[in-house]
Amino acid sequence: MPLSAARADVTSMLEFRDILSDDGTTLRAWTNDPDGVIDGPTVVLCNGLGTNAFCWPALLDPDCGVRIVSWNHRGVGGSDRPADPTHVEIENFVEDGLSVMDHFGIDAAVLMGWSMGVNTMFELASRHPERVRGLFAVAGVPGDTFSTMLAPLHLPHVVAHAVTVNLARTMTIAGKALSPIARRLPVGPKVIAALSHSGFMFPVRDPELAEVAVKEFLTTPLDWYFHLALSTSRHARVRLSSITAPALFVAATFDVLAGARDMATAAARVGEGTYVELRGSHFIQMEQPEVVHQLLLDFLDRIG
Repeated sequence: MPLSAARADVTSMLEFRDILSDDGTTLRAWTNDPDGVIDGPTVVLCNGLGTNAFCWPALLDPDCGVRIVSWNHRGVGGSDRPADPTHVEIENFVEDGLSVMDHFGIDAAVLMGWSMGVNTMFELASRHPERVRGLFAVAGVPGDTFSTMLAPLHLPHVVAHAVTVNLARTMTIAGKALSPIARRLPVGPKVIAALSHSGFMFPVRDPELAEVAVKEFLTTPLDWYFHLALSTSRHARVRLSSITAPALFVAATFDVLAGARDMATAAARVGEGTYVELRGSHFIQMEQPEVVHQLLLDFLDRIG
């Protein structure tokens, strides 16, 4: 299937809406249930930084049994940049998440986070526990994320933080020049195959959908993306003793962006925290979509 046809096919399964966040920023929100026919619980997805719905193949199955509500980050995928460019901290993303929940009439829900979205959902749970019924964390830690990166290299946290933050600073400068090149990259089967055998990502279950996801990701200017990354790098660890909702952490053994060891210790510090580790990369929900989705369904059943 050509890439444009693949994108049109999966986009037809989604509904996009423009909503206002508290500071007046227009956000592009989305749901996988445009016709309101999914007979199952609602989950609010706090997605990975700058990513999109196409990174979740299991959620694009009409029979997935879960109604997903989510949004694209500020300046990404149809969401506006804020009038104040400093309003891209995790705290701002929390306000965005609450605005999305309010728009869809969701008083409280299970939150699912991936990557930096795990920061967002734990911060939301800490500030507004009455809005959260459970926390499903995929390949992410509840704060101080940059210190946990490059975990397979076994670097000390302070070194990992310095290396990754300085790389992000460099890319905010170089990104403006590199963005036109990135947008013209011929993302196709060969590129996805190369990524899938790079160690950064493992082979994915749906390469065509992965093409759509990567192409969509590259529509965001790289300088803006790394501006977002630098802002989120300042988010400190959430005080986990304050978290009362049940939490499940799904880690990937070879994740270079969110260390499995740090996810395990976070799970141990949450009162009702459990931990599962799968053999894969940071993109584990693209590599093993059925396994991750079944873990989500089991978690929802446990909560009731």
